[in-house]
Amino acid sequence: MSIWEEAYLRKAQYNSRRHFLKKCTSGLGALALGSLMGCGRETKMAGESAFMAGQGPHFAPKAKSVIFLHMAGGPSHLELFDYKPTLQELNGQDTPESLMEGKEFAFLKGTPKLLGPQAKFAQHGESRAFVSDYLPEFAKMVDEVSFLKAMHTNEFNHAPAQLFMHTGSPRLGKPSMGAWSMYGLGSENEDLPGYVVLTSGGGAISAGKSAWGSGFLPTVYQGVQCRSQGDPVLFLSNPSTIDEHLRKKSIDAINQINQMEYEQAGDPEILTRIAQYELAFRMQSSVPETMNINDEPAHIHQMYGTEPGKASFANNCLLARRLVEKGVRFVQLFDNRWDTHGVGAGNGVGAGMRRSCKAIDQPIAALLKDLKQRGLLEQTLVVWGGEFGRTPMMESRTGEGFDGRDHHLAAFTMWMAGAGVKKGKVHGVTDEIGYYGIEGQTHVHDLQATILERLGFDHEKLTYEFQGRNFRLTDVHGKVINEILT
Repeated sequence: MSIWEEAYLRKAQYNSRRHFLKKCTSGLGALALGSLMGCGRETKMAGESAFMAGQGPHFAPKAKSVIFLHMAGGPSHLELFDYKPTLQELNGQDTPESLMEGKEFAFLKGTPKLLGPQAKFAQHGESRAFVSDYLPEFAKMVDEVSFLKAMHTNEFNHAPAQLFMHTGSPRLGKPSMGAWSMYGLGSENEDLPGYVVLTSGGGAISAGKSAWGSGFLPTVYQGVQCRSQGDPVLFLSNPSTIDEHLRKKSIDAINQINQMEYEQAGDPEILTRIAQYELAFRMQSSVPETMNINDEPAHIHQMYGTEPGKASFANNCLLARRLVEKGVRFVQLFDNRWDTHGVGAGNGVGAGMRRSCKAIDQPIAALLKDLKQRGLLEQTLVVWGGEFGRTPMMESRTGEGFDGRDHHLAAFTMWMAGAGVKKGKVHGVTDEIGYYGIEGQTHVHDLQATILERLGFDHEKLTYEFQGRNFRLTDVHGKVINEILT
C-alpha cells in the first residue's frame, strides 16, 4: 500500500459513522454535561460599544475613578504611621517565644531581636494623626485621609500577597480589581484605555502583569501599561512607511475578517480583539497627548517634583491626575522599592526606607492637593499601601546591624482619601509593638469591597459566570468598611 492510499484510507475511516459512534461518544457526553452544568457562558455583547458600556452600577457611585498607589515590597508601618514607643523601649531584646511559636515567616529563624522604630514621630493636623519624619510633605495632608491601621492579609510572600491584594486570590487566573471595575462601569473615554498601569522604582513587581490582568474576564478589561519615558505604549506609533489613512484601512479589513469569524464561531474573545484594534487606532492620537506632561505649568512641576522625559514616581503621579481628568476609570501606580530586609547597608528600614520615602513623599502630597484644588478629589478615590507590613523583630540573616524587618501579614497600615471617605479618620489599633490588630481589624477583602462600594457596586452582586460558577472579586468574604465612609 502506497503512502497516498494509506492517507486516503485513514481519511475515510475518520469520516465513517462507525468512527463517530465509537470514538466521539465521550466528547458528546462532555458537551452535554457542560451544558447541564451551565458552562460555556453565552455573551450578550454585540460589539465594542457593549464592552465600553459596562454592566452599570448597583447604586449611585461616590467615585468616578480610582488611583491605587501600590508600594510593592511592603512598606513598614512601624516607620511610617504606627507609633510604638513601647517597641523602642524593647529595642534589642529577645523576642518572646510566644510571638514566634506556630508562626510562619519568610526569613526569620531562631530567636530574633526586637527592633525599635528607626524614625521619629509627631502628630499632625487637626486630626493629630501620627506620621514619621520620613514623610514630612504627606504629614501636611493627613486631614484629607482615613488610615486603616489594623489591616491584615492571608499571604506572607510577595507574589501571592500582591495577587491577593489586586485579584482577591493568591493564585494566577483571577481578574484584577481594575478589570472588575471596567467590567462593571465600562470606559468613560472611548479614546483612552479605561484601566492604565504606571510603574516606577526599577524592575518588575513579583506578581508580574497578572496583578493588572483580566483573568477569565474578556481581555479588553485588562490594564494597559504605559510608560512615563519614551513612547507611552510600545509599538503605538505607525512604521515610517505607514500613514494614518493606510493604518485605518488595514484595521477595517482585519476587523471585517474578525467579525465574520465571530459570526461563525461566536467566541466573545473575537469581539475583544475587534475592540482592541479600534482602541489602539484611537490611542495613537489620544495617548501621546494625554501622557505628555511638558505642557503643564512650571508651578505644577515644582509642586510634584516632576522631570519631563524621565521615568519617575513623581511623573506617574502627575500622569495619574491627567488620566482621571480625561475620564480614565482605574489608574494603578506600582512603585517597586519597598522590600526592606536589611540584607546590606542601605537596604533596611533606616537609611534605605528614608531614601524610598523621599521619592514618593512630595508627589503623593502634591497629588492629593492637586486633585482637591481641581475639584477632582470628591470623585476620585485614592488608595495607598503595600501587600503586607513588616515585623517588629529585626531580620538578621546577614548579621546584625542592618535594621531590616521581615514580611508580616498580621498587621499593616493603608490609607484612603477622596470620594466620600472620612477626613482625618484613624480606624483600627494594633498592640503595643505593632504585631497584631486588636481593634477595628480590616482584611484585604474588606478593602476590595469598600473600593467597589465607592464605585457603586455591591461586591456580592458584581459577578461573572465562569466554569459553571459565579465568581466575584472578594470570593466569599469581605464587608464594606463603613466606619471610614460618609
